[in-house]
Amino acid sequence: MRHTVQDFLGRSRAAHATHRLDLGGGRSVTIWENHDDRVSYDDTSGHTFSLYLQGGTGTRRVDGGGASGWPGAVCVMPEGHRSEWHITRPFRFVHLHMPDATLRASFARMHDCDARLLDLHEVSYADRPALAGPLRQLALAAQDGDILLADSAASDLVAHLERGRVTLRRGLAPHVLRRVDEWIAAEMENTIRLADLAALASMSEYHFHRMFRLSRGIAPHGWITARRIDRARDMLRGPVPVARIAAACGFSSQSHLTRVFRRQTGRTPAQYRDLLGEGRGPRHVPFPSE
Repeated sequence: MRHTVQDFLGRSRAAHATHRLDLGGGRSVTIWENHDDRVSYDDTSGHTFSLYLQGGTGTRRVDGGGASGWPGAVCVMPEGHRSEWHITRPFRFVHLHMPDATLRASFARMHDCDARLLDLHEVSYADRPALAGPLRQLALAAQDGDILLADSAASDLVAHLERGRVTLRRGLAPHVLRRVDEWIAAEMENTIRLADLAALASMSEYHFHRMFRLSRGIAPHGWITARRIDRARDMLRGPVPVARIAAACGFSSQSHLTRVFRRQTGRTPAQYRDLLGEGRGPRHVPFPSE
């Protein structure tokens, strides 16, 4: 069984998590402090984006040529990452953790492209302002418990990830994906069946399911659920009762919406609406998760 970077750090007697914010869908933001330690990561689960907030000059990657960090240094640890670190001085850093399916589906949605075009490479001690900015906002969000700011910053980070030069085989053509998305949006309040989606692509249900997952990085059910949560978020900005929002977004009941909404966002619809009323954080950008 694979473990996350957070799991490995949590085993250390020297590392200490000062703040943590659950964003739902397996995503989380954690601010760590560490000193006088040795940490090893081995075949990690999910992707971790890291920014050194304070210190770091006493942190050295042992298996990476002995280079040391600095305040503002960015590290990217993709799924399957392996590394060994030696820490001799106190420092503070923030981690954004995202499961692979969640990141790929979000990348596909935000860039309107095939999820396999995300070609994330390992980065150690880089100057990446496009990633450092959102990670600083995520650190602030974790300190304040501001889920809206965190959602926006995480989306901003994904928006700055670049497409790789990946040769795509199989999957669904872009025009088919757009047709499916348009149909899902039009039928959101109704029951959406796999057979209906497969018919749009002129495929069998089994073949469509496999090809959709290749292209979107997530199964059709997870993709549709995320779209429904996106619509619910938007509707929560107005005075519409939650029960009516549930019906408009295709959920069987208010309690069904509440369960799924909490799982994907870390908050209930009522809690999310309260945050909107407080005016905390910038406008949310849709962030699909499985």
